Amino acid sequence: MEKNPFLAKGYASPALFCDREKETEILLSNIQNGLDTTLISPRKLGKTGLILHTFYKISDQKLPFTCIYVDIFATLSLKDFIKTLSEAILAEFPEKTTIGGKFMSLLKGYRPVISYDPTSGMPQVEFNFSSPTEKEYTLKGLFTFLNAQKQHVVLAIDEFQQITEYPETNIEALLRTYTQQMHNISIIYCGSKKSIMAQIFSDAARPFYSSTRQLSLGKIDADKYAAFIREKFRPATVDDEAMDYILDWTRRHTFYTQSLCNEIFAMRPKVVTIAVARKASREILEKETSNFLQIRDLITDQQWRLLIAVAKEQSVQSVTSADFLAKYQIGSATNARRNLESLTDKELLLETITPTERKYSVYNVFLSRWLEVTY
Repeated sequence: MEKNPFLAKGYASPALFCDREKETEILLSNIQNGLDTTLISPRKLGKTGLILHTFYKISDQKLPFTCIYVDIFATLSLKDFIKTLSEAILAEFPEKTTIGGKFMSLLKGYRPVISYDPTSGMPQVEFNFSSPTEKEYTLKGLFTFLNAQKQHVVLAIDEFQQITEYPETNIEALLRTYTQQMHNISIIYCGSKKSIMAQIFSDAARPFYSSTRQLSLGKIDADKYAAFIREKFRPATVDDEAMDYILDWTRRHTFYTQSLCNEIFAMRPKVVTIAVARKASREILEKETSNFLQIRDLITDQQWRLLIAVAKEQSVQSVTSADFLAKYQIGSATNARRNLESLTDKELLLETITPTERKYSVYNVFLSRWLEVTY
């Protein structure tokens, strides 16, 4: 059976990657010119795929860079950050290589406990620090090691806004102090919480102020996405009506578009009609229903009501307007504003800011569509 070309996670190859040509060029240019980049986009819009695609281009073109990707979303402290970064470096420089052997010697000087995952064989590192000074010393050692490599290092730190949740109060200053001294490292700071990332990099009172080139990731052009989808479905064909439905129903949000196309492709239709696309979308919502009901149990009735209202409107500029409050029986403007902040903080609502407006939509497109048809 032919392999499904629509990936809902990970990165496989340029053949299965849609567009992002301009963004890839910008990242490559920044890297080649020794510039750091702040990459911001909502979750699941494709920023990780863009990074890995850029890394693929670097490897394919045999450019003189060593690429390391580290996701700190699950980290809760500087200790976790050091552990995750150490494991990412070991993954790039295996112990049996010359550079990996040197890095392992460096690590052992910090007295960690090193083990190996029995399934993947990947190294796992645990540190036991007795003082904040030890953590800072180790972190500086990791960056110094990377900076000493012959090849320029490209370090992508995903979900960078997570550092604001650490109990250490000096983490931004610490990272800025160490990284600004490293001439042989280009860093891509990636984040999905735009407001927090903006505070880190655009607030004049904070250490990372104006220290990077900023790049925001938007939706893929509709015509380019349509051409990509048609090509991947061949020899099957996609009706224009079905294509419009796919791009509209998923709002061209990369993860959701890929997921719907994956579901349709799994049905192996010879012709993708709007009936086929609608059937696939219904099946997705049926599979996700239990997850959506769990969300219902985690928030208040008023928050759930506001979530439904925004889903039905698809996009809302003012949740405190008299018409909106009355139409959906949201309650007072004060409560609506409070619930809006809570849902945005929980990443159930997405705030989108442009030069002319500020609007809100349900973050999870599938949840939004489910709320539309269920209530």
